[in-house]
Amino acid sequence: MNMRNHTELTEFILLGIPQTEGLETVLLVVFSFIYLFTLLGNLLILLAIVSSSTLHTPMYFFLGLLSIFDMLFPTVICPKMLFYLSGQGQAISYKGCAAQLFFYHFLGSSEGCLYSVMAYDRFVAICHPLKYMLIMRRGVCVGLVMAAWLVGCLHATILTSFTFQLPFCGPKHINHFFCDIPAVLPLACADSSLAQRVSSTNVGFLALMLWLSVCVSYSRIGIAILRIRLAEGRQKAFSTCSAHLTAILCAYGPVTIIYLQPTPNPLLGAMVQLLNNIVSPMLNSLIYSLRNKEVKRSLKRVFHNVVFTALE
Repeated sequence: MNMRNHTELTEFILLGIPQTEGLETVLLVVFSFIYLFTLLGNLLILLAIVSSSTLHTPMYFFLGLLSIFDMLFPTVICPKMLFYLSGQGQAISYKGCAAQLFFYHFLGSSEGCLYSVMAYDRFVAICHPLKYMLIMRRGVCVGLVMAAWLVGCLHATILTSFTFQLPFCGPKHINHFFCDIPAVLPLACADSSLAQRVSSTNVGFLALMLWLSVCVSYSRIGIAILRIRLAEGRQKAFSTCSAHLTAILCAYGPVTIIYLQPTPNPLLGAMVQLLNNIVSPMLNSLIYSLRNKEVKRSLKRVFHNVVFTALE
């Protein structure tokens, strides 16, 4: 990551969510609740998967990783946002801003890759059930996850490097609630058109490739489900995919709106990113826990054990 020493800025000022002046206390309470609920919900899913031997399968291995992503992703943004909503200052250091941008795109793109891996996992489970454990063996699952992390790291490094190789000498007010490319680039003291094209192309290409891979997997899944003669079999196959497909739509919809709009709208961008960065990770825990019988049974056992131990 190349950050030039000639920049004169040592910090930026985050202006927060546009058009919400005077609502800081309300937003602090609301987002604190959502953030804590997100951490708790995903931690419980992770605990349920780890503690239940029946859930030690590739599908739940990937679901456990998704829960980790859904705890880390909002943590890149929420603590700082809650800090300045509580009136403790809106400044973020230059390196802190760069780190926030890097980890935001690193975790976001890695999670996108994980969605594609999970779609492939469901494709193998439904279209090749007899070969499922052979194809999705432990080494393959670990390799797919490592590939997702590698793609995410490469993607975030490119975006962060092209953004912060530019000189920033003022102004330093970021019209957003965290450091992201569309909000940071307008503050550069040099021509940022190349960085803008690289970021749009990179984000757009990666999102398109991942979305196409999901579409291919689910097209094959849809064909396979339609060939199942028994209605009960079709319902069971569909139920294993519906939660994952819902989570994917919640993830890719906001990305498309944020990065592919021709003229960025600060308020629209903020609202969509709040949905994508804070609300969606909370919804994922609800989607997977409420629509998955195995997870619900495991969670009940966890609660029972916790209550039983507390009463002893």
